Amino acid sequence: MQLGLIGLGKMGGNMRERIRRAGHTVVGYDRNPDLSDVSGLAELVESLQAPRTVWVMVPAGAATQSVVDELGGLLEAGDTVVDGGNSRWTDDEKHAEELAAKGIGFVDAGVSGGVWGLENGYALMVGGEKEHVDRLRPIFDALKPEGPYGYVHAGKVGAGHFSKMVHNGIEYAMMQAYAEGWELLEKVDSVTDVREVFRSWQEGTVIRSWLLDLAVNALDEDEHLDKLRGYAQDSGEGRWTVEAAIDNAVPLPAITASLFARFASRQEDSPQMKMIAALRNQFGGHAVESAK
Repeated sequence: MQLGLIGLGKMGGNMRERIRRAGHTVVGYDRNPDLSDVSGLAELVESLQAPRTVWVMVPAGAATQSVVDELGGLLEAGDTVVDGGNSRWTDDEKHAEELAAKGIGFVDAGVSGGVWGLENGYALMVGGEKEHVDRLRPIFDALKPEGPYGYVHAGKVGAGHFSKMVHNGIEYAMMQAYAEGWELLEKVDSVTDVREVFRSWQEGTVIRSWLLDLAVNALDEDEHLDKLRGYAQDSGEGRWTVEAAIDNAVPLPAITASLFARFASRQEDSPQMKMIAALRNQFGGHAVESAK
């Protein structure tokens, strides 16, 4: 099968390689000419046989909208666009409607696997009409991990990215739990080898996971994480998960708390903690520390 792939960064570049290893033809484009197979989107579209499939792996928002707009003017009825980036599900509905007016199909694909996906495969959560999704199964099969799991047609347009959004919200909470446990273990005097405690959890415990394995890898590289600053970005999907929970009146206390913990990590001197310290001093006479 032929595929056009736009965006050849850490994810897109490895996806191109994995699909090629499965015997498919991939024509890739990236703004970095050293990574590209073609000079632009027009050449990419011209190099594919109809019905064409073009997979987009660029940042969510304006960048994805720009690419979808340009593809809408280059592709023909019967072609299909796949958005495999981290777009918001509401954008999928908009893109599908815009392309459908021109007879172009649209599929949204939530992709998980990161830098390990080339060798391990990518978990795929796909949304779209059955006729469009079924035609792309050879590509999905090439990308997914070996075995029966790792791929799902989650529902209609938007379902793929909505599912990936919830996946990432759960990921936020799991990482936060591991981080809190690690900090508590590091704090007490009685535990003298926190790294090996984490390693001991990798087999036979209910909290074993790939994230735990990655935590052990990180501790092997930097046992007390002294080389890192306590600052964590959020990709946007954690926020969208919390917003969706509010819209649907679904309580998500763990995921919400993990998102706010990331916000707190960006404050070297937390204004909130200043107020809490001041109030504790006022009502209980608790000691306060002066700003340096």
